[in-house]
Amino acid sequence: MISIGGFLFRLGAGTLNVLQDLGQFTLLMGRTISRTFSRRFEWNELFRQTEYLAVKSTVIALLTTLSSGMVMALQFAVGLEKFGGKEYVSIVVAIAMLRELGPVLTSVVVGGRVGAGIAAEIGSMNVTEQVDAIRALGADPIKKLVVPRTLALLIGLPFLTLLADIVGILGGCLISWLNLGLSPSTYLSDSFHGVGLQDLLAGLAKTYFFGFGIAQISCYMGLNTTGGTEGVGQATTKTVVISLIFIFLADFILTKAILLIE
Repeated sequence: MISIGGFLFRLGAGTLNVLQDLGQFTLLMGRTISRTFSRRFEWNELFRQTEYLAVKSTVIALLTTLSSGMVMALQFAVGLEKFGGKEYVSIVVAIAMLRELGPVLTSVVVGGRVGAGIAAEIGSMNVTEQVDAIRALGADPIKKLVVPRTLALLIGLPFLTLLADIVGILGGCLISWLNLGLSPSTYLSDSFHGVGLQDLLAGLAKTYFFGFGIAQISCYMGLNTTGGTEGVGQATTKTVVISLIFIFLADFILTKAILLIE
C-alpha cells in the first residue's frame, strides 16, 4: 500500500513537473513571437514548411469535410422533415460548417498529421544532437525550427479551412440534390443568403489560435524529446493527444467568447 507521505510526494512532484512544463511552454511562445520579428528571416524554410504542412494536407482535409457535409445533410434532413423544415437543411449545414465543423475538423486532421510530423522531425534532431549543433554554430533553434513551422500553420490553416468550408457545403448540396430532391441552385442560394460574413470570420478566427497552439505544442514536445527512438515515438503520441485536447477545449472557449462579442 502507498503511504500518505508517498502519495503526497508523488502529487507534489507531479504538480511541479506540470508547472515547470507550463513555464517552459510559455517561454517558448514568447520567444517564438519575439524571434518572428527579428532580422534575417528564414524565408526559404517558411515556403518549404508551408508546402509540407499545409499544401500536402489539402486532400485529407477536404475529404474529411466533404464526407461530414454529406452526412450532416442526410441527418438534418431526417430531423427537419418531421417538422416540415426540410428546406432549411442548406442553411443549417452552411452555418455548422462555417462556424464549427470546418475549422475544427480541419484543425484536428492537420493537427494529427502535422503535429506528429513536427514532433518526430524535431525530436529526431534533438536526440541526434542536431539541435545542439545549431546552437554551437551560433544559430537560434527557435528562429530556425519553430518560427517557420508556426508561421506556416498560421498561413496555411485558414486557407485550408476556407476550402474545407466550400467543399463541405458542396457535399451537402450533392446529397440534398440526389437524395432529397432539392435543386442545387436553390440549395446554394439559400446557403449564401442564410449565413453572414460574421459566420465565416468566426470560424476562420479560431484557426489562428488552433494553428498557433498545434505548432507550439509540437515544437515543444520535439525540443524536449529524450531517450532515443523510443522517446521520439512517445513525444509523437503525446503531441497528437495534447493537440486534440487543446483544439476541443480552445473551441469551446473561443465559441463562448465569440458569442459574447456578437
